[in-house]
Amino acid sequence: MAARRLPDFVIGGAPRSGTTLLASLLDRHPRLWLAKPLRPEPKFFLVDELYAEGLDRYARWFDDAPPDAVVGEKSTNYLESPVAAERLARALPEARLVFVLREPAARTVSNYRWSVMNGMEDEEFERALELEEEREATVPTDLRYARPHAYASRSRYATLLRPWLDRFPRDHVLVLRFEELVGDPGAATARVHRFLGVEPRPALVDDVDLDPATVNPSSGPWTPDPATLRRLRRQFAEENEVLAAMLGPEFEPWPEEEPPR
Repeated sequence: MAARRLPDFVIGGAPRSGTTLLASLLDRHPRLWLAKPLRPEPKFFLVDELYAEGLDRYARWFDDAPPDAVVGEKSTNYLESPVAAERLARALPEARLVFVLREPAARTVSNYRWSVMNGMEDEEFERALELEEEREATVPTDLRYARPHAYASRSRYATLLRPWLDRFPRDHVLVLRFEELVGDPGAATARVHRFLGVEPRPALVDDVDLDPATVNPSSGPWTPDPATLRRLRRQFAEENEVLAAMLGPEFEPWPEEEPPR
């Protein structure tokens, strides 16, 4: 019987931060192979029903991987699940983890736009933020992983990353900023190449389309109120300071007044 193939690395979040873009760019490298399709994602360690099927079922995602490839998968919602962190650490203790984080207020806005675009939100932005905690406490079972109204809570990165850093060696966790990825995709992907132990090939992404509608599609002419954004940034300031302390000098914090994109 052939040996069961499991991934060497996992891209685990955050939502609305370019994880699909990163996965597609990494997949251009001849030594890297990612589970297909990129959507829908495996979500094996997140969804209870999938996890109950066992690792043999999960391994089917990697049946087509070349034997000499460095193999990975992307499941964007892993970041927000301490249960996923525990399960993944138990099954893949040597895995390397990649997270892409976006300026928190911008990510919150993008998440709201996505929910509106998909018919899951009909409240104004400010009201949706006020209702977030209440809605999260009563999220329907069929949306328990999608969490369409988890706006600000998904942007509290220090809190979300802690279970992962508690379970994996620090040198097995790479955190990119979304702004790095879209600002200089060649340099950002080369950094991930080195982290995964393959030859850096920044030129592989020279033709990438960085149109915002392509990276994180949303719809509508709405723009957030500047006062709301300032309030959000104040709310995230302490969390961002903790995040910078957790990740060390390799992580460059966001400027206080960086505008959402």
